[in-house]
Amino acid sequence: MVDILNKLGSYLSGKLGPKLAGYDVTRGELTIEVARDDIRDVITLLKDDGNCRFGCLVDLCGVDYPEREERFDIVYHLLSPWQNTRIRVRIKTDADTPVPSIVGIFPAANWFEREAFDLYGVVFTDHPDLRRILTDYDFEGHPLRKDFPLTGFVELRYDDEQKRVVYEPVQLMQDYRDFDYLSPWEAMETAIPGDEKASVVEDGEEKS
Repeated sequence: MVDILNKLGSYLSGKLGPKLAGYDVTRGELTIEVARDDIRDVITLLKDDGNCRFGCLVDLCGVDYPEREERFDIVYHLLSPWQNTRIRVRIKTDADTPVPSIVGIFPAANWFEREAFDLYGVVFTDHPDLRRILTDYDFEGHPLRKDFPLTGFVELRYDDEQKRVVYEPVQLMQDYRDFDYLSPWEAMETAIPGDEKASVVEDGEEKS
């Protein structure tokens, strides 16, 4: 698989030329980096080229690196069912520069781009309906930015006792919890099957 991905990366380097900033194959995954303004051309080629045929948009998400001048990565994950291959496409942008929307190429990008806009504040040009999708109607800020404060905000919810919508301060209380593979709320008292730390009996002796 690594040879196939390296071959694909080399092929894309020839097809895209200066539009491709570089590619890398790590842990069996191919990642290509392209310029922000070329993303539509690159996605179109990946979808339509006979040697690629990445016809399925699996995911589109944002990543925040606040120490960088272009602090955001927008990451596209594509799947080619015909080639049984996946590819990751990465571009960079800052807090003020919009990213071309790919909804016209992959309609499934609609909600993904809205989510990136809502949670990171990344604007997508030519998006048909760019509005918040997860936060409240009048929510201020973008909660997945690394510099987003954890206090000082309000949330909107329906109060069943008052029979109306209410605003109240956001509470982000997180008590300590012991996690296990059955319940995230209660500590597990029995040994996990197959756990090497569990007591076992070998040759008539109990070992830990």
